[in-house]
Amino acid sequence: MGFSDFLGNAATVTHLRESVRAGRLPHSLILAGPAGAGKYTLALMLAKVANCLDPREIGGLPDYCDRCSNCTRIGAAANLEELVAEAVAAREDLRETDKRETRILVQTHPDVLVIPPDPPQLMIKLGQVRQAIHAAYYRPPVEAKRAFTIFTSSAFMKEAANSLLKLLEEPPEHTTLILLTENPQELLPTIRSRAVIHRLGALPAGELEALLAQRRPELKPRDRALASRLAEGAVGRALTIDLDKYLVSRQDALVILRGAIQERGYTQLFQATESYRAGADGQEKTLNLLRALSSLLEDLLLTVAGSSALIRNLDLETELGKLSAGLSVEWIDAAVHAVTQVEQGMRRNLLRSLSLDAMALSLDRE
Repeated sequence: MGFSDFLGNAATVTHLRESVRAGRLPHSLILAGPAGAGKYTLALMLAKVANCLDPREIGGLPDYCDRCSNCTRIGAAANLEELVAEAVAAREDLRETDKRETRILVQTHPDVLVIPPDPPQLMIKLGQVRQAIHAAYYRPPVEAKRAFTIFTSSAFMKEAANSLLKLLEEPPEHTTLILLTENPQELLPTIRSRAVIHRLGALPAGELEALLAQRRPELKPRDRALASRLAEGAVGRALTIDLDKYLVSRQDALVILRGAIQERGYTQLFQATESYRAGADGQEKTLNLLRALSSLLEDLLLTVAGSSALIRNLDLETELGKLSAGLSVEWIDAAVHAVTQVEQGMRRNLLRSLSLDAMALSLDRE
């Protein structure tokens, strides 16, 4: 695997490779783009090409071998979800006092530190930033030419974001800091002003559909069309989307919308949200529901605006048309705000089922 395997955003990738060739890779870099656009993959690629023990050039630009010890150990961090789950499980085995002080970090290479959002709030915390500062200032690279610290989320706790500024204001010569974000506006202006921003744009739905025909031939044409729209231009999301899981979440989201827009009585609503009350997978299920609900609300907005050709849930075009009758842009905007409030509340450990019930009831048009 090399840069030729990275799909889309050729101009951005070329610019970054040119920076590596010139020895001018920024000390602080923000990679922005939708979930699944390849931000994390590209960050690991940059760490590989900067530290490859057997580098090569392709088309006059630097590339990596993906076989040397540096490349393979950096590449071992690719399965981030699995590594985070292992780290969380290891933390659960600690004594209670140690558990509170232990933060989630991923490090498959001694000079490449990956910092994911820390459960259960799923935010970057002060202890994680302190680890990044310690690594940058007091642990120079031992096996790599250049050290990398990769923050995989822009959801920083306030004190963590303020602490990060020290590292951005006085970056060590031997370290590159990469922040990944879906929305750069979530980051403090003082952070954005101290980093070079590169954006990964969305790929057209037609290109994603053609890619799915090659990579996921088991999908029916109708499912490929739906998956390519739901991916919002993100290659990784298109290739990994679990349509069955999404459709289950979407069904509950439709119950909430129908109850708010068309129906009286809340029996179905409470039955739908009851399943989110508890369980180890409750948080993931709730996030999936909120994303499905956001997708439907955006499609309703497009339908109200007369742009139904752009909706993502193509198989629901007729029902979305019925639901949108009489809806105002103001109501949809308020509904989107309510969904956002629930997602933010989950970071503060609010009770999921009650939050969902309260949100759904707040959408009542009567």
